[in-house]
Amino acid sequence: MSEHNHSHATTSKNLILSISINIVIVVFEIVFGLLSRSFALITDALHNITDIGSMILSLWGEKLADKPQTEKKTYGYKRAELLIAFVNGAVLLGIVGFILLEAVMRLLKPEPVASMIMLIVAGVALLGNGIATFLLQKGADKNLNLKSAWLHSLQDALFSLGVVISAGIIYYTGWNWLDPLASIVISIFLLKEIFHILLEAVDMLMDSVPRDINFAEVKAKLNKMSGVVETNDLHIWQTGSENRLLSAHLKIAELSAKERMELIAKINNFLKKEYHIEHATLQIVSIEESKLIKLNCNHCN
Repeated sequence: MSEHNHSHATTSKNLILSISINIVIVVFEIVFGLLSRSFALITDALHNITDIGSMILSLWGEKLADKPQTEKKTYGYKRAELLIAFVNGAVLLGIVGFILLEAVMRLLKPEPVASMIMLIVAGVALLGNGIATFLLQKGADKNLNLKSAWLHSLQDALFSLGVVISAGIIYYTGWNWLDPLASIVISIFLLKEIFHILLEAVDMLMDSVPRDINFAEVKAKLNKMSGVVETNDLHIWQTGSENRLLSAHLKIAELSAKERMELIAKINNFLKKEYHIEHATLQIVSIEESKLIKLNCNHCN
């Protein structure tokens, strides 16, 4: 099995384990939430249900990403990662917004909390969410789809931690307002990460240049290569977190066939090493050839 396929297999396995853990947490919180008449626990259980849906979507995205290219979908299903990450981010944004609004209302009018039951149940939920978050963390920095699922799980873990801390303090002090305050602080922290995922997904869907690549720098370095006279119609984009592409028109000096091949190889190695661009499409013509075919570049950048 290749390293790429092994990575996807590990990701899928971790997602399945995380989904199973979250299902157990949901059942646990609903049962004890009903027994203790704790609205907070039932609400957290409903929130976990949305996260299960998110993880199922992410698992589906991982399966789609491995599907081969077709004559209709020549890039395969790589962009499924971006679409699902965008949906997950949008759903998560809505959930956090609702929780933030509810927390503000509860802060203005605190309600009695069954602190000991909350402490025990939230502690168990924290353990489960912590394990799920740890499983999803591997590869989350390289895969936007997995990162959105990881954020959902991290949100659960942080909320569980907030409930554990606030429940412990409430148990000894009776400060019921700590419960909504913890939710507000955690929600504000998560909003920043959610907006980052949404903006990154939109950038990729719009075929924007990857954020860690300086477009002008790439063009300047290509122009400085021996044999290259001018670089036009340069485009750099990505169809997924790990799939970067580049296309360009290169006007070159008069070179032999061997020198042309060496130049192409040099450029491909440079792009792969410096910018992790594995797929480059280069149109190369000499100055004399461009005059002969009357090559215009009115649309070039």
